[in-house]
Amino acid sequence: MDLKNQLLDKLRDRTAVIGVFGLGYVGVPLSFCFAGEDFPVLGFDVDAARVAMLNDGESYLSSIDDARFAEARRQGLRATADFRAAAEVDVMVICVPTPVDRHKNPDFRHLEAVIEAILPHLRRGQVISLESTSYPGTTDDMLCRRIEQRGLVVGEDVFVCFSPEREDPGNAQFSTRTIPKICSGATTACLEVGLALYGAVIDTVIPVRTMATAELAKLFENVYRLVNIALVNELKMLCHRMGGVDVHEVIAAAATKPFGFSAFRPGPGLGGHCIPVDPYYLVWKGRELGCTLRLVDAANELNGAMPSWVAQKLGEALNDAGIALRGARVMVVGVAYKKNIGDVRESPSIAIIELLQAKGVHVEFVDPHVETIRPGHGAGRPLTRVATHAGDAAHYDAVLIACDHDAIDYGRLGQEARIIVDACGRYTEAANVLVKA
Repeated sequence: MDLKNQLLDKLRDRTAVIGVFGLGYVGVPLSFCFAGEDFPVLGFDVDAARVAMLNDGESYLSSIDDARFAEARRQGLRATADFRAAAEVDVMVICVPTPVDRHKNPDFRHLEAVIEAILPHLRRGQVISLESTSYPGTTDDMLCRRIEQRGLVVGEDVFVCFSPEREDPGNAQFSTRTIPKICSGATTACLEVGLALYGAVIDTVIPVRTMATAELAKLFENVYRLVNIALVNELKMLCHRMGGVDVHEVIAAAATKPFGFSAFRPGPGLGGHCIPVDPYYLVWKGRELGCTLRLVDAANELNGAMPSWVAQKLGEALNDAGIALRGARVMVVGVAYKKNIGDVRESPSIAIIELLQAKGVHVEFVDPHVETIRPGHGAGRPLTRVATHAGDAAHYDAVLIACDHDAIDYGRLGQEARIIVDACGRYTEAANVLVKA
């Protein structure tokens, strides 16, 4: 029996050992999926603390509780920081971060490191699937070529796939299993193996003809959101200039059209591990090919300017009330990058706090999911929340709604706050001064 069919049999029988490389917001739920379907699963991470916590059944992710980690351990999930154990697995799924550097160019450090760590332990009969978001051509450039340099034939000895992650932490409507997943392979045989791998744990798997197509599709998903969020943010600024027109009411009215319209929400800026980052991989690839993506560049610039715009509106609201910005006391409500989770990566709330602190504002924050933040790109003085749900709003000159977690007591804030600057559209009206930002 050839290697492909041996691997397909193992996947069918649930005897294939699944290795997941990168135990973060993507790797952990995927590991849980495979463990829940009776596959033996071994997770890999360079962070020894993460490995220890997972092996103890303790959560280190704000969107997943201890009980779920403990359940996965009972199902047999194990973790290690020893990458020599890669030789023991039949499946290698790579789920490491692909950030950008300070110049907004792709940062391949994590991806390069994990590939270099697993290649010495590669053997015939394994499948490697890359889930990390990157430029079109990454899987071929960084995986296939290096594998074949070791004398192995992709599609015969080793099988290579690209199947981009689509995790949405904190989304109760969709789980890893129920989010449709696209899958591509370096060859027809690779695609067949990839479809069998993911078909064992994902409800809907969609085959894509080439890996570059799948890589570009993932980038397009996030660029689509980037551009549309920039559009509604620009509309928000226009509505503010017009006066008397609420951008959220405009969007809600437009959304009553049953076709040809998708509603997006404006906000204080973009955060998280995807939308503020992934489009730069596409811009970088376009630049390499001599193609300037002007719309994407403009959307990046506009969304990146939103924290400054919100901070400016806060300053104007204080000035209108006769309060100097320098020395003002401001309570920021919500510092995560999106509501109802504790993830602060690229959070616009923190960018706003940094801008306010630079102008001499005394800032404190309220957040039910985040206890401590460190502004200044992680180098500043730590800030610890003053409350989880509302705080004592009357003791501040202004309250800024920067991330509208559902657990916040907005009724109490509306009654107590002297000035509310709402960057999330949470309020339609308030008892005191309300500024839409």
